[in-house]
Amino acid sequence: MKLNDLSPAEERVILHRGTERPFSGRFYRHDVSGTYLCRRCDASLYRSADKFDAHCGWPSFDDAIDGAVERRPDSDGRRVEIVCARCGGHLGHVFEGEGFTPKDTRHCVNSLSLDFTPASEPEGT
Repeated sequence: MKLNDLSPAEERVILHRGTERPFSGRFYRHDVSGTYLCRRCDASLYRSADKFDAHCGWPSFDDAIDGAVERRPDSDGRRVEIVCARCGGHLGHVFEGEGFTPKDTRHCVNSLSLDFTPASEPEGT
């Protein structure tokens, strides 16, 4: 598996399970149709259709692409960490029972853990 080079800030989040400052990430208010990818290995993780604004300061998704994200108990003993199923890179945390969407799930993801591929435009546009 090919892994991308990471900046020091990306390494802190993805490899060392850090967190970026809220409201600072490039994908927090991002509203473009496409697919969010793992910044480390380019695996497809989330569809833009599953993104919503939870007003929490980080990109939020109520669903992941099947098999793309794994859940693990967080070292703090209270939260559930989410990682890329392909490379194990830290994405953020998942929360349930908050009532933000009908799916009642919020994947709270660091923008530094993500990359993005816009949807292909239909021919003739």
